[in-house]
Amino acid sequence: MPSSRYVIALDQDTVFTHCSVFDHDGNLMATTERDHRQILPAPGYVEHDPMEIWKNARLTLAEVLAVMEITSNDVAALGITNQRETAVLWDKTTGLPICNAIVWQDTRSHDCLDEVVEKVGEDRIREITGLPPTIYFAAPRIKWMLDNVEGARKLADEGKLLFGTMDTWLIWNLTGGAQGSVDGPAKHVTDVSNASRTMLMNINTCQWDDELLAAFDIPKSILPRIRSSSEVYGHVRRRGPLPGVAISGILGDQQAAAFGQACLAPGEAKISYGTGNSLLLNVGAEPAKPADGLISTVFYRLADEEPVYALEGSIAVTGLAVRWLRDNMGFFNSSDDIEALAAEVEDNGGVYFVPAFSGIMAPRWREDARGTIVGLTRFANRNHIARAALEATAYQTREVAEAMRKQADVQLKTVKVDGGMTENKLLMQFQADMLNCPVVRGELRENASLGTAYAAGLAVDFWSSTDEIRANWIPSDMWTPHMDQKTREELFHNWNKAVERSLNWA
Repeated sequence: MPSSRYVIALDQDTVFTHCSVFDHDGNLMATTERDHRQILPAPGYVEHDPMEIWKNARLTLAEVLAVMEITSNDVAALGITNQRETAVLWDKTTGLPICNAIVWQDTRSHDCLDEVVEKVGEDRIREITGLPPTIYFAAPRIKWMLDNVEGARKLADEGKLLFGTMDTWLIWNLTGGAQGSVDGPAKHVTDVSNASRTMLMNINTCQWDDELLAAFDIPKSILPRIRSSSEVYGHVRRRGPLPGVAISGILGDQQAAAFGQACLAPGEAKISYGTGNSLLLNVGAEPAKPADGLISTVFYRLADEEPVYALEGSIAVTGLAVRWLRDNMGFFNSSDDIEALAAEVEDNGGVYFVPAFSGIMAPRWREDARGTIVGLTRFANRNHIARAALEATAYQTREVAEAMRKQADVQLKTVKVDGGMTENKLLMQFQADMLNCPVVRGELRENASLGTAYAAGLAVDFWSSTDEIRANWIPSDMWTPHMDQKTREELFHNWNKAVERSLNWA
């Protein structure tokens, strides 16, 4: 094990950039965070400023070193985890983005996707990538930027344009950017977990797929090199916040959370609660055949080992619904207040909230759905609506779990959970009731940072094997189902009726 005492994880998510320090036992020693603007220039458009995110990454790294009173000499490695499908294009000669990053929630690229589906076919896209052809993934956004941002294709033709998800953008800048570093040009890389979310990677070969690149009219020259999730990609530039430290771990946020939760054996699953939800099931060494609205994706790949695959159900809006009630509707001042508000009533009063702000993802994949609140009577009040927003999280998660049971023939016996919403005891109990299985929370609430720290540390022998990772995971709280079967099924039946009302709006 290296003499350095810590591994640092940089977690760039939809709302915040976090920087966290972990010791060898997986203990969180310190964390810093900064939020970035949510840029909404038109209905259905969601953007981030890549330069703001790069600035926040530098600041949070510097701040966490100051909090810990350590230097780069104390740090064995740096890992990066990120929002997976958000797309950035930049000019490699200037280091500047050609436009704002288009976020995974954005819906503008329908026509780009429809054009490709007509050429290739839905089944063929699924066969190659494991993904349903939807605008959730990065490829339609890349095509939209190439076709609509002035000068984009000219830069690509001149060999000056680069694409990346947020991991790629940050690593390129950390390793020198346009100027490069004493080690050579900046590193333009991604890992298999992020590449598998572009709709451009062949899930069997873990390489960019020429057929899909041609169909989307995306030049291979702009794409990063696909690497494993745990190896040394490069070192932080000398003038950076962690000069000389190895960058040696990359995982998409949901894969990182599952890795941090030690879901290392086939059949183990986790649910992460954030802006949206993700239920991810380890399926082992072979990709599952995508069906029933689920995503077949790469979980991780350690150095030269074979990749490990997962089934995933991605839900667009869970925590975001709580923020919508806070920011748009003024229901409360802090998101944490929703639990007390919802607990003031015994049930939802017949109210169901379908938070389909930009469509519904797994397992239905209905881009025509829109947000709907049904079942209102004069009896209903904001407490019932708040409770309905929390319950919507559990209903959507159950839909994904049922699809997994059908496809993978896996009945969840227990499920690990993480993310900020796991602090909400009312939600966790309702989730256990809806899944009809125990829900277990570990000591650490945010596991994406820990997961990518593990990936980075394994690459430099800070940890010797995944056995140490499993030993570090400690359960903290458990919720067991209390609801009777009749009530459970009646509530879920009414939820499905509510979802039907949300369809065919766009």
